[in-house]
Amino acid sequence: MKKTKAASEAAVYKPKKTLSQGLKDNWQLYCMLLIPVILTVIYKYIPMYGIQIAFRDYKASRGIMGSSWVGMKWFQRFFGSPNCVRMIKNTFLLSLFSLLWSFPIPVILALVLNQLRFKRLKTAVQTILYAPHFISTMVVCGMVRIFLSPSGGLINLLAGTQLDFLSMPGAFRTIYIASGIWQDAGWGIIVYMATLAGIDSSHYEAAKIDGASMFQRIRFIDFPELLPTIVLMLIMAAGGLMNIGFEKVWLLQTDLNKVTSDVIAVYVYQQGIENAKYSYATAVGLFNTVVNIILLFVVNKLSSKISEDVSFV
Repeated sequence: MKKTKAASEAAVYKPKKTLSQGLKDNWQLYCMLLIPVILTVIYKYIPMYGIQIAFRDYKASRGIMGSSWVGMKWFQRFFGSPNCVRMIKNTFLLSLFSLLWSFPIPVILALVLNQLRFKRLKTAVQTILYAPHFISTMVVCGMVRIFLSPSGGLINLLAGTQLDFLSMPGAFRTIYIASGIWQDAGWGIIVYMATLAGIDSSHYEAAKIDGASMFQRIRFIDFPELLPTIVLMLIMAAGGLMNIGFEKVWLLQTDLNKVTSDVIAVYVYQQGIENAKYSYATAVGLFNTVVNIILLFVVNKLSSKISEDVSFV
């Protein structure tokens, strides 16, 4: 009996392949993987060599290595600047509010669209929602300025007022977030719709036979399937919490709304491109990146408690 058991175990056991054997058996896949790895190294890792500019008094004529080392000088200058706290606060609040308001919208839209059974209506709604994503940021900001114009703007005409909303510091965040939802919410549902499309239709049929309502099907079938994807997308969004693109803020910013629109991205652009203070701008941008990395790990730890089905960093 013992010999039979030992023989069966020996027959089931298969020695692990060595690295060279794995490369030999799957060399086609590794060749395909080699291309994106090389591109990532070239365009993502090699440029990190320039990060040391943040710790040097960079002069283009001297080059990076020829410029003198100044340590934390530029970081101290940034933290000692009068607008430092305001910029960090505005960047964090604008990013946080954008995440809180913008993140749930694609999830809700995907859950609603998934319940539509008329394919033509579903396709039409998806097209209408997707279309704004393909409009450039500059055009969107131009449309926002026209709609909010105090003289002839659509919003003022409907409200019967002549208010200059872009000059109001308290209205800037609402304008920024609302325009972002209109432009990107439709595009954001693609990932969630792809996840919902993979659900077995027999689950819905069984739920209908059991008398489940539409909201019950969403709650007990759709949402649990979406949860791992939602958590993953949340981590990716939180990783760029402090990474606001300067284009829209720059185009919507005025001298009167700088109290709430003065963010780090615009400041880096002004100092680095307009004023040619490359070392100082690099230091400020590096600080912003470090904060993003810290937030990424914090959200990763918190989200791992919510979903146990997905393994992250």
